[in-house]
Amino acid sequence: MNRSVQVLVAGQRLSIRTSAPADYVHELADFVTGKIDELRQSGPSVPTQSIALLAAMNVADELIRLRENHARLKSEIRERTKRVLKLVEQRLNAPDTINASDTIDVPPD
Repeated sequence: MNRSVQVLVAGQRLSIRTSAPADYVHELADFVTGKIDELRQSGPSVPTQSIALLAAMNVADELIRLRENHARLKSEIRERTKRVLKLVEQRLNAPDTINASDTIDVPPD
């Protein structure tokens, strides 16, 4: 069920129609305002629209990098899972044999 949530983004009041919880929408607004404030402090006076576009580019960059990292981690987990399953199947088929090469590298936390 959509409802209107009032937020303040970079000093501008916005009314957002959403089904998301109000706290979440406020968190988003605070995040965007923070990004805009960071850019305002980092350079000479720039029009608000330009700062908002730069903030959007920065957020998009973060999102794309996180998506790439997520895909890489999923692939790594998939490959490790396959290796573990292969080792389990080998042990079930030949429980009395243990090979030193059957170890799995576990990275430190």
